[in-house]
Amino acid sequence: MEKAKISAIQLFALMFIFDLGTALIVSYGIPAGKDAWIAILLGMCGGILLFFIYYMLFRQYPNLPLTGYVRKIFGNYLGWVLGLLYCLFFLYTAARNIRDFGDLLVSSTLPETPLLAINLSLVLVICYVIYLGIEVVGRTAEVFIVILLLFGIGGNFFVLVSGDVDFHHVRPFIEHGWKPILTTAFPSVVSFPFGEMIVFTMLLPYLNRPQLAKKVWLFAVISSGLILSWTAALNLSVLGVDVMERSTFPTLATIGKVNLFDFIERLDAIVVFTLLMTVFFKSSIFLYGAVIGIVDLFKVKDHKQLILPIGIILIFLSMTIASSFSEHLEEGLGINIKYINVPFFIIFPLFMLISSIIRNYVKKKTD
Repeated sequence: MEKAKISAIQLFALMFIFDLGTALIVSYGIPAGKDAWIAILLGMCGGILLFFIYYMLFRQYPNLPLTGYVRKIFGNYLGWVLGLLYCLFFLYTAARNIRDFGDLLVSSTLPETPLLAINLSLVLVICYVIYLGIEVVGRTAEVFIVILLLFGIGGNFFVLVSGDVDFHHVRPFIEHGWKPILTTAFPSVVSFPFGEMIVFTMLLPYLNRPQLAKKVWLFAVISSGLILSWTAALNLSVLGVDVMERSTFPTLATIGKVNLFDFIERLDAIVVFTLLMTVFFKSSIFLYGAVIGIVDLFKVKDHKQLILPIGIILIFLSMTIASSFSEHLEEGLGINIKYINVPFFIIFPLFMLISSIIRNYVKKKTD
């Protein structure tokens, strides 16, 4: 690992932007219908429970990343394999986020631009920032979180004063009972984006004041969860549940309806810039987690020599994971959540924590 430190404010900025990610733009929580915003709040509560699992593991191994303490818990062989699987998973998830951004840009703003050109440009910038180090990524996040909040306040203001908002679209609450809400919240909303924060177990050893990790992580989860819930409620109140269910990017459709005095309109750029910022940081963190994990597992002396080769793999993955955006969404909301996210975010960490507690108990008894 590089010799660097990040502050609590930088970690919060990274976590906050990371959590918003693509969830701010795509159809998030929509299987719950009008109650999507409730499902997101419940998913946030599940994300807080997952945090305590990750945090307890961090407290036991404060100087090690995930790939380090998984070998301490499961032994060098099984732990090494599981650590490698996590690195590959981080790389795969980074590719999915880059594909999200590329497809949004192609469908909304740059229809004549090849997807490869967009993905290539984004990945090269990400590789450059990671090459400069995690401190630079943290400082950049400090600046961009302010811009992101200004975009959010501006976008919300224009939507609210546009006259398109009708909160009757959100009512009645819990119209179809709790079942669709609970099945949407668990595991879908819990794993995306709150479970994805497991990648920060690779970054927590860089925190200059480890005692603040708990407050920072909880505040980031709660604040981003509330914003995602509000965004879902606002999209529903503008578009209605029928249009939102059919919309690929409901936030883009919501802000596209703004037309004030036939002068302030076509505010789609706010959504595009927002997604650019959130995907940039989210993909950077996933790619950095994969690079640091591989460095730790293979005992590479300098992580910088791996950044470009892994970046090239990332570009290839982002182009080949799906033949179309509809297939990409179907894979992400179906196979990905059930068979990949649940084991990596819930089952493996829970098993690690239980094994670690048992090992420490046995060790104390024998001592």
